[in-house]
Amino acid sequence: MSARYTHGHGPAVLEGHSRRGALDSAGYLLPRLHPGMDLLDVGCGPASITADLAELVAPGRVVALDASPAALEAARATLESRGLLDRVELAAGDVFALPFEDGAFDVVHAHQVIQHVDEPVAALAEMRRVARPGGTVAVRDAVYSAMSWFPRPEGMDLWLSVYTATARANGGEPDAGSRLLAWTRQAGLTQVVASASTWCFATERDREWWSATWAERCLTSFGPQACEIGLATADDLEAMAEGWRQWGASEDGWFTVVHGEILGSA
Repeated sequence: MSARYTHGHGPAVLEGHSRRGALDSAGYLLPRLHPGMDLLDVGCGPASITADLAELVAPGRVVALDASPAALEAARATLESRGLLDRVELAAGDVFALPFEDGAFDVVHAHQVIQHVDEPVAALAEMRRVARPGGTVAVRDAVYSAMSWFPRPEGMDLWLSVYTATARANGGEPDAGSRLLAWTRQAGLTQVVASASTWCFATERDREWWSATWAERCLTSFGPQACEIGLATADDLEAMAEGWRQWGASEDGWFTVVHGEILGSA
């Protein structure tokens, strides 16, 4: 991926990503999976989703690919803890030059990856290349402009504005989920099925975690990048983090993330 990854791979980001699983992040894909399929997970991060998918397609070949050494280290730890290190291959590489022959996989999957690349159609075309004829390319990305929350403490509107501006300055598109249908068609995928699903954070436990991870990202992840490129000040970062803390402390706190999803045939 040639765009700069807006979240970075610090502990708060990798810990947050490790909470994801196939049920909450790849449910739209699950009906297409069956034992014996070969699957590539592009931008696997800590491989918590990959591990779930590997169990569903066993004994098929599964490859977890990421461009970040930190992400691959986290992936190795996840797979080892789940007894899957001998079943899932770890590979370094990026979505624009996948190190595999044409038609190598039945399923090529990417979760929250395309929003961070500067040439999404080229990335999807490369994913299509390594999928077998009739195979599935499955992609899910957030739509930041569709995120909604209550209550709305001061600082959270600033957070959304600064984050989306930073992501676009880095070459990404934070509303990628709403554009996946268009991009996949341009990339030559056929029989494309588009859908949407959400994450909702409204329990005390979820509010505590979701607010803490975003407050930390404001201070140590995308926030410093925003300051570096002149989109925020240090005071802005603290205001955004405090907004998240206040939201997380509210018993009425509710937050939803909308995702766009596509299943396309190679």
